[in-house]
Amino acid sequence: MKLVSWQKNQSLRMVLVVAIAFFVLCLLFNLHRYYSFYASYDQGIFNQVFWNNTHGRFFQSSLSSALSTNVVHQGQVSEVYYHRLGQHFTPALLLWLPIYALFPYPITLTVLQVTLVTGAGLVLYILARHYLQPPLSAMITISFYGANAVIGPTLANFHDICQIPIFVFSLLLAMEKRRWSIFWILAILILAVREDAGVVLFGVGFYLILSKRYPKIGLAICTLSFVYIVALTNLIMPLFSEDISQRFMMERFGQYAEGEEASTLEIIWGMISNPWRLIAEIFTPFFGTIKYLLGQWLPLAFVPAVAPASWMIAGFPLLKLFSAQGLSVLSITIRYAMTVVPGLFYGAILWWGKRESEVENSSLPSPKFRRFWVVCICLSLFFTFTSNPNRTFYFLVPDSVQPWVYVPAHQQWQHVSQMRPLLDKIPNDASVAATTYIIPHLSSRRAILRFPRMQFRNDAREVEKVEYIIVDLWRLNRYRVAFKSDRQRLEKIVPRIEELYKSGEYGITGFADGVVLMEKGVVSNPDAVDGWQNFRREMAQFSDK
Repeated sequence: MKLVSWQKNQSLRMVLVVAIAFFVLCLLFNLHRYYSFYASYDQGIFNQVFWNNTHGRFFQSSLSSALSTNVVHQGQVSEVYYHRLGQHFTPALLLWLPIYALFPYPITLTVLQVTLVTGAGLVLYILARHYLQPPLSAMITISFYGANAVIGPTLANFHDICQIPIFVFSLLLAMEKRRWSIFWILAILILAVREDAGVVLFGVGFYLILSKRYPKIGLAICTLSFVYIVALTNLIMPLFSEDISQRFMMERFGQYAEGEEASTLEIIWGMISNPWRLIAEIFTPFFGTIKYLLGQWLPLAFVPAVAPASWMIAGFPLLKLFSAQGLSVLSITIRYAMTVVPGLFYGAILWWGKRESEVENSSLPSPKFRRFWVVCICLSLFFTFTSNPNRTFYFLVPDSVQPWVYVPAHQQWQHVSQMRPLLDKIPNDASVAATTYIIPHLSSRRAILRFPRMQFRNDAREVEKVEYIIVDLWRLNRYRVAFKSDRQRLEKIVPRIEELYKSGEYGITGFADGVVLMEKGVVSNPDAVDGWQNFRREMAQFSDK
């Protein structure tokens, strides 16, 4: 009895230590990423949505409007009153609105994200203890905190999928405890995360049916998930905009459709009616798919590969990812990877639980396998670090080796210190256009766009141009040698700034370390203009080399 109690205390202590380490390290790296201006567009979108929510303008965002099909495909002007629910239906975000209302800053969302993911690991430990002895439960929980598919998306811009692990683990725990009222509340919360979260819930229902544990509840879950997804994407979301059918479905699943737009039902029928195309898409690229699966299985010592429950639950999120087009779906360090995690870990718990029940002394895993497992977790941590997820470790890992691109921390912070005074000159209620990595820091306002977009439709439905423009050319110039997208942006932005300055429409009122501040309808500052012209000449000389 004393041994069991000691093991329990030791395992819980170990889990808490690892959880605290995960929380502290992820928070520190995320804070550094944000304050050194490496947080990007999505952080700005979610912050603007939360900021608008606190002002009673629910789910509105000019930044999201700039990504809408009306703007991207039809060339219309961004709208400050555009409802993001037409792109992603995310009512679960309202749960966290009271926290944001108390601390209305972009970094609040980052703290929230790290907290939710850390909490998910603690719920996972409680879930594992339902089946397993404390040491094995602790190993599975440590595997969660060491998973590339967990760390990578946590070290990222805030995203709605960060809610999925804690909601799904809590739902599975409620099921094991037969707390059905809590179970159904969590099922609704999972659906409310976003329009495609029903795929994750469908996997849970599929498991309940095939395992014959709760087939009726499983059937109800599958029916609820499918009907919700279809009704939401075909009836409700189109009330806000046509983005789901004209842009997002086509960008990810357009290979299964005919024409310029398609509903979810049409995409599903396209998959069913052409199974060979679906199979080819799932296994293409072959080695990329295998690499992705190995990366997901690695922190659990590849147990999910042979765990039936892992395939039942995680199979549908995997199918959604593998059947989609685009390289990002196979990136294990971005948010989509988190949808697969709960099924893999719960399946591993059940797999080990079955073996513990078959072994009388319950001394699983063996010392040899435990050592192998530790090596797997260490490899997962190593691959996470070397992949430099979301450029979080930019100051430790080069962004490019050939050609060499590396930004030391002291150099980036020196650049930030020179940029800050220019940001402070922009009033909190002014409309502004900025480059990608400045956007999160200015997103708590009604009208903000990514430069070179400058026009927006205000609340009076009138088109106007932004009052301020702030552009970080130093960063683009630094990265253009290795990254085509940065080079293209620089080639587009520099002539546009010169055009606006020469026309007199905007004056250059500030310049520091490659950062240009422009204000509408004012006379340029001579010193700022000199700085701008000198910087242009330096860039031209660099291009000639």
